[in-house]
Amino acid sequence: MRRIVSAALDVDVVAAGPVVLQIAVADLPGTSYTEDLVITLDGKALTPRVVHGVTGTRLHVVEPDPGKLYISYRATVDGEAEQAPVDEAELLEYLRPSRYAESDKLASVAAREFGHLTANEELLAAVSSWVSTRLTYVPGSSDPIDGAVDTYLLGQGVCRDYAHLVVALLRARQIPARLVAVYAPGLDPMDFHAVAEAYIQGQWRVVDGTLLAPRSSLVRISTGRDAADTAFLDNHDGGITFNSAIVSAIVDGTLPNDDPRELVSLT
Repeated sequence: MRRIVSAALDVDVVAAGPVVLQIAVADLPGTSYTEDLVITLDGKALTPRVVHGVTGTRLHVVEPDPGKLYISYRATVDGEAEQAPVDEAELLEYLRPSRYAESDKLASVAAREFGHLTANEELLAAVSSWVSTRLTYVPGSSDPIDGAVDTYLLGQGVCRDYAHLVVALLRARQIPARLVAVYAPGLDPMDFHAVAEAYIQGQWRVVDGTLLAPRSSLVRISTGRDAADTAFLDNHDGGITFNSAIVSAIVDGTLPNDDPRELVSLT
């Protein structure tokens, strides 16, 4: 499947300091891509340095002075990514509570709702269905610092909130789980998207409680414990004002169907 993705960001830099972008498609064996990344400050091109993260994540870092920062990215992606080898340390990391996926605080909820399930495949389907039916997708309903507990209590949120709750509940039932930022053909309204990944049967499987885009068409951008690791824009020791982002993701052809009962891995 060929996917064409793009993002355009408008940012005001109000105080000099590093700006970190995670908008490039992940660099993974099995996929090929052509891409173009242009970063300008007041019309002058900046050259970023590339920092490589986990599971093919690529961070682009620039250190602009105050001014108008524009970022434009476009990529065409072909092929299916191969599953990277997983070691025990990685799986242990994704079993621990994290900043936005407080699995320890939701342990009793997970035990009450899913404690009767013994097969990992059943647990995965049950958590996905439970989160999908319990939460209402309401743009703007959550705060960027809200975690899985806030989402559980509020009963609504956006994609990152759904993903955090899925991750926290799975970890509470001893399933390694993590968050993935993706481009999502078929998403409406279009934006950056967040899904969960759970490790069962020796593979990472996608869980998307929102059911807003076909999982087999998703394109991985970044991977981490939660949204603290996968933000598309971040800054350190400086100041920025984020103005807007325009995101696009399409497939060359017809969008695939998605049966939520099937096990799907990111391609």
